[in-house]
Amino acid sequence: MQQHKGNWFSRIFTWWQGQTYGTQFFTWRSGQKVGQDAEGNTYYRTADDSRRWVIFNGEAEASRVPPEWHGWLHRTWDEPPSDRPLVHKPWEKEHLPNLTGTTEAYAPAGSIRRVQPADRSDYDAWQPE
Repeated sequence: MQQHKGNWFSRIFTWWQGQTYGTQFFTWRSGQKVGQDAEGNTYYRTADDSRRWVIFNGEAEASRVPPEWHGWLHRTWDEPPSDRPLVHKPWEKEHLPNLTGTTEAYAPAGSIRRVQPADRSDYDAWQPE
């Protein structure tokens, strides 16, 4: 299981930097490992399949769960991708986590966040008289 970086107090009460002691204990006691994705996130379920969950490898960010595992977690399909891999079409793009707030976030043409803003010669700025 993933080791939490931080002190014992934050590990008891926070979840965003890894599993808490409560989650680790529940996983140890009731969890059956189902599989792991390419990012190292590990997926579990209870023996009766009444609960399904993920232990993130690093930051707990829901958009880091790939579509095939998301479908399994939310019961879109019963068989996990480790048993029955999802068939991908050749035109599908690779899964990306939510990049909002990072340097890789989408910035449209003309955005001041672009490294090289678009040439804005298509309009004249208004000037007061």
